[in-house]
Amino acid sequence: MKKIFVLSLIVTLFTAVTVSAQDKPKEDKSKRPSPPATAKGTTKSGTAITIDYSSPSVKGRTVGKEIAPFDGKVWRTGANEATTFEVNKDVTINGKALPAGKYSLHSIPGAQDWVWIFNKTANQWGSYEYKEADDALRVPVKTGKAKTFVEKMTFTIDKSGKVVLDWGDVSASFTVK
Repeated sequence: MKKIFVLSLIVTLFTAVTVSAQDKPKEDKSKRPSPPATAKGTTKSGTAITIDYSSPSVKGRTVGKEIAPFDGKVWRTGANEATTFEVNKDVTINGKALPAGKYSLHSIPGAQDWVWIFNKTANQWGSYEYKEADDALRVPVKTGKAKTFVEKMTFTIDKSGKVVLDWGDVSASFTVK
């Protein structure tokens, strides 16, 4: 009798926990201070590019100092979860091969040079879980000045495959072919 009672109790508790976990409402990410954004584009050659990121604001700070510091360290290139970069076919990034797939997109910001990092572990929280050993590709680029001041970090993709990150007065880009 005791065994049946204990077994019934365990089943009841397990069911209650399972139902409770399923009823938990999903977080509304649009309410975050750095809301999610997506940049999508298709190149003339038919390559589909998707970048999912959280878009932090400058809020009176300076890119390279208080945010995305030019200190030689890997940055998550956004806020919250790591930014993801996805292509539907094998491509080159500034002439270097990258297989089709989904990657986390990190960077090493610098005053005149950035390094774009395409990491094989797509689902990460920021760069806390980042491991250099999982890098699929690193691409150094020269940075420029944004055409206008951009409060919220923004990615754009054009038909030629040029991917541009504009934020504050900084512009950093790479080309997908």
